[in-house]
Amino acid sequence: MGEQAFISLGSNIEPERYLPQAVGALRQLGQLQAVSAAYQNPAVGATAQPDFLNAAVLLDTMLSPQALRRELRRLESRLGRRRTADKFAPRTIDLDLVLYGSKVIEEAGLHIPDPDLLVRAHLAVLVAELAPDFRHPITGERLAAIASRLAGSARMTLHPAVTKLIRVLADRPAGDEGSG
Repeated sequence: MGEQAFISLGSNIEPERYLPQAVGALRQLGQLQAVSAAYQNPAVGATAQPDFLNAAVLLDTMLSPQALRRELRRLESRLGRRRTADKFAPRTIDLDLVLYGSKVIEEAGLHIPDPDLLVRAHLAVLVAELAPDFRHPITGERLAAIASRLAGSARMTLHPAVTKLIRVLADRPAGDEGSG
C-alpha cells in the first residue's frame, strides 16, 4: 500500500474535455480511491476569464511527493497546459498536490499541505468530500470542519454531467483509459 495523495483538478478551457482526461490519466500514477463531484466556480485573480470546473481525487500512490508533483506537471503539459508568469491565467488543466498523507513538506515549489486548503472554499469542500475525517497535518482539524468553516464563502455550483463522467472513468478497470 502506498501513500494517500489528495490532488485537486481544475480547468477553465474546455473543462468538459480536460477534467475527464486528467482523471483517466491519474490512474496511471496509482489507484484511485475516491473522486469528488465536479463544481463550477468563479476564477481566482484579477483577469476576467471563464469560470473553472474543479474536482479532486484521492490517489493511493507509491510515488514520492516530489516524483508525483513532477508527474502532475508532465500530465498538465500533455493536456496542453502552458505555464505563464500569471499563475491565475486560464488553463486546460491544473493539477495540484494538496495533501500527501500526514506529511508536512516545505521545499522550493512544493508546500504540503497546500496552504490554500485553509482559505479557499472550492478546494476545502472538494478535498473534504474525499475523506471528511482525515485530519489536516498542521492544524489537526478534520477536513469536514475546514470545509464547513469556509463553505459560507463558496460560490460553487454542482456540475452533474462532468461529475458523472469523471466518476465513470474512475470506476473503469485499470488499463481502460478511454475518454467516455
